[in-house]
Amino acid sequence: MAPSPRIPPLPEGERDEDVRTLLGGLELNLFTTVVRHPGLYRNWIPFAGKLLAAGRIPARERELVILRTAWNCKAEYEWGHHNELGRQAGLSDAEIKRVRERADSDGWSEFDAALMRAADELHEDAAIGDQTWATLAERYDEPQLIELCMLIGHYHLVAFTLNSLRVQPEPGTPGFEAPG
Repeated sequence: MAPSPRIPPLPEGERDEDVRTLLGGLELNLFTTVVRHPGLYRNWIPFAGKLLAAGRIPARERELVILRTAWNCKAEYEWGHHNELGRQAGLSDAEIKRVRERADSDGWSEFDAALMRAADELHEDAAIGDQTWATLAERYDEPQLIELCMLIGHYHLVAFTLNSLRVQPEPGTPGFEAPG
């Protein structure tokens, strides 16, 4: 059984009009918890939205990196939500399952392995190594390389927040034990 949230989601009955506007219908526990700090939430959402919905990294590659970051950070909440987003972006169930393995495991293209290594290297060393960077730079332009670092860093921020606040997954959200 998961521990109780340290800071629970803000119940509907306690939300003022400003909070309802900020949420804009986003009812996931992540959002209804972080919105307890409206000023921070107000500035975070546009950045998160840029990375998730309007970034320059292709969706499949973005989701691969987010899933790897969620796995590295033991962020089961994020893993569960990005399982489905990964599938929608073109990741197969086998690829999602393989995210849990080493970046050099069989089945990844050279570029996908480099994306996984980038997430691992930033997680472990706080920098992408030269060899990984060179592989990424063969396909990504400078804005995409900058965005990749920010994407991985952002999902560390989200994972650290989720884990520390003990945000609970919504019913039916898959966890690490899910097949994908």
